[in-house]
Amino acid sequence: MKKNFVFDTNVLLYDPQVIFKFEDNNIIIPIVVLEELDQFKRNVDELGRSARTIGRLLDELRQKGSLSQGVEIPQGGMVRIDLSGDEGILPKSLMGKKADNLILSTAYALHRDQPQVPTVFITKDINLRLKADALGMKAVDYEAKGRVALSEMDRGWVKKELSDQEFGQFESQGWLALQDDFFPNRMVIFSAKSDPGKTGYGRFDGEEGKILRLPDYSGGATGIKPKNPEQYLAFDLLMDPEIQLVALLGKAGTGKTLLAIACGLHQTMDDNRYERLLVSRPIFPMGKELGFLPGDVQEKMQPWMQPIFDNLDFIFQKKRGAEEGDRKKGKGPRIPEYQDLINFGVIQVEPLTYIRGRSIPGQYIVVDEAQNLTPHEVKTIITRAGEGTKIVLTGDPYQIDNPYLDSSSNALSYIANRLRGEPLFGYLFLEKGERSRLAELTSEKL
Repeated sequence: MKKNFVFDTNVLLYDPQVIFKFEDNNIIIPIVVLEELDQFKRNVDELGRSARTIGRLLDELRQKGSLSQGVEIPQGGMVRIDLSGDEGILPKSLMGKKADNLILSTAYALHRDQPQVPTVFITKDINLRLKADALGMKAVDYEAKGRVALSEMDRGWVKKELSDQEFGQFESQGWLALQDDFFPNRMVIFSAKSDPGKTGYGRFDGEEGKILRLPDYSGGATGIKPKNPEQYLAFDLLMDPEIQLVALLGKAGTGKTLLAIACGLHQTMDDNRYERLLVSRPIFPMGKELGFLPGDVQEKMQPWMQPIFDNLDFIFQKKRGAEEGDRKKGKGPRIPEYQDLINFGVIQVEPLTYIRGRSIPGQYIVVDEAQNLTPHEVKTIITRAGEGTKIVLTGDPYQIDNPYLDSSSNALSYIANRLRGEPLFGYLFLEKGERSRLAELTSEKL
């Protein structure tokens, strides 16, 4: 049976291709939604891009017929722009010129006037879903169907206790075949039954069907060493060029960004495996914005990119002691050790806005704060990767500043759920904080 799906503005901004993903059903877009999209189309950010994309798609459909009457799409469904928008049919408490309520009234009118055709209101606005439910309508979050809650997702690694014989076999031959249900690139921490202090690290190889022992990463990379078993496992995913896409998820202070940058620097400068280390992050403020910032592009970007520079500063701090002494003696301000690498193009730090449209071969790309990206945005970024490029996504799915996302619908969780088991992809949840005792206490208790 065909259904009526009424879309809220935020759904079209979240995924402009959504109108083609509901098979042979009726897609209804309230006219008020077009008015709201018009407010975004001049933006230079991802919302502006989405608004312009959906505008072009609807304009192409308009060439085939009247959108007010409905235009058929290849999937067998129909896209229609609804002009009714009568808030008078809503309870008095919801009356007013608020756009959300006008959109809701369009869905409610279909629900009331066409009882033989099920009407579903699609919105990412929780309050609108609550209002629709109060009116007796079915309202759902886009992409909620089939999603796995973050708390229920596999951590990307598991602990296994082995008999002394099995542990010895793993250590001596460098691999072990187990009957457990593993997927490619799932990490394992082994311990010996008689001596839990003995630890072995492995990764499941899908082609060989074995858990292979990890190389020795105790020496670290670019001066950064793994501080706990989870970080040791992360080193393997970050240092293996065969794994071209890595997602590191975890709370603040677990070392996600630091490890990603350190491993990228090592493979770029020492191993000459990549031509450049490109580090980027989306621009989302925490709290109230400060307004326009003075200066050129680099100066404007400095506050947003500062967390990346902080990590670079930490990695290169080996020379800092002498320079601090020079500064105290009046020999001028300290110049960051990584500045020369930036000047020569070995390290490139820029916002994600400038990655769109590029083809990026032979580079190690770190995308920080990836939890603020939509699945469509992260797809756009990953498809920029050329031959020989590795992409590392880092972020905390529980700290999201994007109002259209939650812990399950953000890019990190989406990627981990959709690509799990692919040979080119590996992911880890890092749980143990290493930034400081205070940071770890705050993460756990507050």
